[in-house]
Amino acid sequence: MLDAHAQRDPGIQMNRAETIETHLPSDHPAVPRQKIGILVANLGTPDGYDYWSMRRYLNEFLSDRRVIDYSPWIWQPLLQAVILTKRPFSSGAAYKSIWNEEEGESPLMTITKAQTVKIRAEMQRQYGENVVVDFCMRYGNPSTRSKVREMADQGCQKILFFPLYPHYAGATSATACDQFFRSLMEEKWQPISRTVQPYFEHPLYIEALAQSVERAYAAMEQKPDVLVASYHGVPKRYLLEGDPYHCQCQKTSRLLRERLGWPKEKLVTTFQSRFGPEEWLKPYTVDEVARLAEDGKKRIAVIAPAFSADCIETLEEINEEIRESFEEAGGEHFTYIPCLNDDDAHITALCRVIDENLSGWI
Repeated sequence: MLDAHAQRDPGIQMNRAETIETHLPSDHPAVPRQKIGILVANLGTPDGYDYWSMRRYLNEFLSDRRVIDYSPWIWQPLLQAVILTKRPFSSGAAYKSIWNEEEGESPLMTITKAQTVKIRAEMQRQYGENVVVDFCMRYGNPSTRSKVREMADQGCQKILFFPLYPHYAGATSATACDQFFRSLMEEKWQPISRTVQPYFEHPLYIEALAQSVERAYAAMEQKPDVLVASYHGVPKRYLLEGDPYHCQCQKTSRLLRERLGWPKEKLVTTFQSRFGPEEWLKPYTVDEVARLAEDGKKRIAVIAPAFSADCIETLEEINEEIRESFEEAGGEHFTYIPCLNDDDAHITALCRVIDENLSGWI
């Protein structure tokens, strides 16, 4: 075991590791130099927008009991026989409308790659080659399992797992962590692990959101009457069962409004992406923007603070379906403010969160 001085000095750690390797028997398996892995995770994306790619992706996503918690005896026959025969066509058309044809991938994949490149550059600037930074997807590729395996092969005996969701929800953060833990179960030499807690109230995250709003407003000749903060919805039942997502979203909205110095009526919180017959968190974004138009709010802007990267729910649902609802109700000027994506202020916030969670490791 290294002494305290060696633990603080990466150069000494490397030399000790090299010394240890020189004393290994000739037939001993290779032992890579110890590193720390930083694995960021997002929801996922289909490999393509064709029927079978969409069906594979939707089957994995909608079979997750964290996402749809109905009894499999009821849900799976409905999913396999009805939903997965029709939904891949409509979902595929939606993905096709936003697909990055040049790269042959969804915008979520393109943006997550760009985020990872910037995070890796900053981590290596601070810590050199002692860290490995990569990304995975909860559904689809690259899988969490494959990336945990790669990190273990590279000598990562500690892994910080970072779901890129500012707010905790069972259907997002928890299921990403579930998959990470399942992947660790397959490792013969299991890395020590940590997971990053939600950062919905982190000052640098709130600052990055506020800056994105200020930039968008500065570019407009006439300012919107209302800013709509639209979060991905979950069934209301989840809130009543103890999921903190709703409360964390409300706090983000309040902190953003306070940072902007606005009165309460200038920012409203809504929830989008309903699925299934039961009641979800309200107000529903698609209905609320229509109500705002009918009440005389002819200019609105929409921001999506729960999404770390633009995806099908923002580029297609907000910019098309929700925009259409507003305009059909009499709204005149609709502005979508993009997600933080790989904006420098966002990367600074994410790297600060990582630094805080590496405490005691490096």
